[in-house]
Amino acid sequence: HSLRAQADKNRYHLEMKKTIEHTDHLDMRQMEVTDLIVEDGKVCGIETRTHTWYRAKAVILATGTFLRGKIFIGDSAFESGPNGLAPSNDLADNLKKHGMKLRRFKTGTPARCLGQSLDYTKMQEQKGDEKIVPFSFMNDSIGENQVSCWLTYTNEETHNVIRANFHRSALFGGQIEGIGPRYCPSIEDKVNRFADKERHQLFLEPIARDLDLTYVQGFSTSMPRDVQEEMVHSLIGLEKAEIVKYAYAIEYDAIDPLQVKANLEMKEIDGLFIGGQILGTSGYEEAAGLGIMAGINALRKLDNKEALILKRDEAYIGVMIDDLVTKGTKEPYRLLTSRSEYRLLMRHDNAEERLIKYGYENGLISAERYNRYLNDENKISELKDYLKDAKVSYETGVNEYLNSLGFETEENKSYNAYELIKRPGVELMKILELLNRKDEYLNICKNTEIQIKYEGYIDKARKEAEKMLKMDNIKLRADLDYKNIDNLALEARQKLDQIKPLSLGQASRISGINPSDIQVLAVYLRQHNLG
Repeated sequence: HSLRAQADKNRYHLEMKKTIEHTDHLDMRQMEVTDLIVEDGKVCGIETRTHTWYRAKAVILATGTFLRGKIFIGDSAFESGPNGLAPSNDLADNLKKHGMKLRRFKTGTPARCLGQSLDYTKMQEQKGDEKIVPFSFMNDSIGENQVSCWLTYTNEETHNVIRANFHRSALFGGQIEGIGPRYCPSIEDKVNRFADKERHQLFLEPIARDLDLTYVQGFSTSMPRDVQEEMVHSLIGLEKAEIVKYAYAIEYDAIDPLQVKANLEMKEIDGLFIGGQILGTSGYEEAAGLGIMAGINALRKLDNKEALILKRDEAYIGVMIDDLVTKGTKEPYRLLTSRSEYRLLMRHDNAEERLIKYGYENGLISAERYNRYLNDENKISELKDYLKDAKVSYETGVNEYLNSLGFETEENKSYNAYELIKRPGVELMKILELLNRKDEYLNICKNTEIQIKYEGYIDKARKEAEKMLKMDNIKLRADLDYKNIDNLALEARQKLDQIKPLSLGQASRISGINPSDIQVLAVYLRQHNLG
């Protein structure tokens, strides 16, 4: 009875939320952008459904999955954006009118279940990290206030239900035209493609503390509702699960990213910036990264400042944008660490070192935080200098410590602290403890230790990155006529003319451009004093 009462309470809150949202949606419908105002190749503002004009010197287009959005649940298909919001159809037609090339992509989302209807005793608890590392360098700790996720698996019964209803899936029924993300396929796609697998793991993720909903991660599907009920109830721990929101697939329009410059501004429409999933990505982090860069560069353009373009050795956002605008994408793009050539230079511990200067310059980082970073950097430099000169005497107990790690030692020998830390297993914190300097450098120990231990590898990666930077520093004019450059391969001329790379380095990363084409281009630049 208490479970049913909670379910009724949750449904009441959800219905109230829907009522409020529906009222908001009516107002939002009137505010829906249906047209870009473009004059002489420059964006001048937007027009809404009520023919209201909003003049603007820069516009950021961030439509998510709403551009001609279409939802699929089994053989039912209807035009809609996520969460019951209306799709943006008129704007899609308008973008085509302005010469934009659109492609059709698809993504999906799993069902949400009432948390109290799940039997967690049959699942494996997945606790958070024992030592929680805050995302922000301004926080030393965030407490222990965590909620566990839970692990369960599909089984033969689940797979039989799915196989028996392949014909009812929108994915296999031929209704869906869009290309889906390769890295997170729907569950029926997994069962079909990996028929030899006996099970697939699923994570039960609580959505929020104050809303008793659980996200069945890894179980996205476009099956009809009655099949979804069977599928969910076949899972261990979800035999009595109450589905509050059914899974669905959604198809939407995205822009061909080859039409966009590295600052996320459209090549053919001055002042129009593109941010988020419309650029052909899939995932929250990718959309957020594109959104913040579109915002920064739109403002910099209004302030007549040079565009902020993050390099491939500076940020994964830089890798993502360079991949999109240089190579394009034929499927929803996911930002995987393997896409970067310089992963050793882009670690979570040195994010501030790489990027905080840009945040501070663009008013996104407070002076307090920036000064804290500068103080930490000075302390790291100071600590390194100290360690290079410091000797760890045998009298400190260092031999016993090294012996416990499997190292052979000599009696009455002292060790250089800096070189000692490079040994596998030797911890900087322990060495500072032996030197009675532990408390002085407590908050910068981990970062300093990483820099010292991997110094040789980091230096090698930096030298490789510097070679690339030399080519990226050779700028290419936007009006360069590639079609009339002798000895360039035909494919190279076509692609260079289409993409109009900003630098020789970017040109070298275009698919189909060979090293010989880059050599020809470099010679041409020297001959005409363009490099």
